Amino acid sequence: MELGQDPHTPLIDMHTPSVARMYDWLLGGVENYASDRAACAELLRIAPSTQLLARNNRAFLRRVVRILVEDYGIQQFLDHGSGLPTQDNVHEVAQRAHPDCKVAYIDNDPMVLAHARTMLDENAGTVVVHADLRETERIRRETEPFLDWEQPIAALFVSVLHCIPDGDEPRSPAAVVRETADLLPDGSFMVVCQLVSDDPVVRQDVTKLMDVATHGHWGRVREPHEVRRYFDGLEILDPGLVDVVDWRPDGPPPRAQDRPTDWVEWGGVARVPARRG
Repeated sequence: MELGQDPHTPLIDMHTPSVARMYDWLLGGVENYASDRAACAELLRIAPSTQLLARNNRAFLRRVVRILVEDYGIQQFLDHGSGLPTQDNVHEVAQRAHPDCKVAYIDNDPMVLAHARTMLDENAGTVVVHADLRETERIRRETEPFLDWEQPIAALFVSVLHCIPDGDEPRSPAAVVRETADLLPDGSFMVVCQLVSDDPVVRQDVTKLMDVATHGHWGRVREPHEVRRYFDGLEILDPGLVDVVDWRPDGPPPRAQDRPTDWVEWGGVARVPARRG
């Protein structure tokens, strides 16, 4: 089921790279075009470990969803900037852990919406909301018929906030996270990570490449201390804010060769504190 804007899918621009389609290619998918592959080639030139980073990030998403269901009893998810359907989508991981889980996918990419209609409509535990993830109040309204906003919800911002420019404070990534957390019921969780780098050249070159390639549909690669701001006022779970490969790995810590070197997905999981009064 799709909620939100015009039910007719906007035209897909095959000539302008899409972050969702580039991520699909990095994960080995086929739902991408020559423009996306060319942009990925340039991205890999600047940051050669990008494909490893994408795969590690997807593994983190699977892991965190399963843990939230099994260990914390979460059965509702808001997946912001959900991207193209792939193997082990959020609803598949969550519903394996508990069949009653519901997932609301939030995205405004035309190709994501087109695929979501055909692949997700068959699952009664999913809904697709056509919206910009910064439209926090509207997302709440659109999902009220589907999610129980009196019960805990996990809001996912996994590898998406680097697509959002700083802009005015009401539209900044930190503001979006804060507004979303304020809307969530007690007992809810925030899952947040984004691309960071300690190398100023990588930050500058990747940000410039992606901004030009996507015609401005990009924010910037940030530093860890900037992402830490997103968690102000939240109760961060162990092991804290880390490279996502170190967030509760299923096995031994990753070897050096299994870690991205140019940049990392950095963040973690936090509980929304109970409201006073």
